[in-house]
Amino acid sequence: MKLLSQKSREYNGKKYHKFWIILPNKIIEKLRWKQGDELEAEIEKDKLTIEKED
Repeated sequence: MKLLSQKSREYNGKKYHKFWIILPNKIIEKLRWKQGDELEAEIEKDKLTIEKED
């Protein structure tokens, strides 16, 4: 997996980035996720949990 970013805009000298995580196809298939699925994220301590919305 890999964390990537791209500058989305710059305003008053401050740069704003968008981030995304690249997941292998095996993981997506195992979770039965599809492109366009709505996902929820939760942070607990230093862990990120991502789940498909019901």
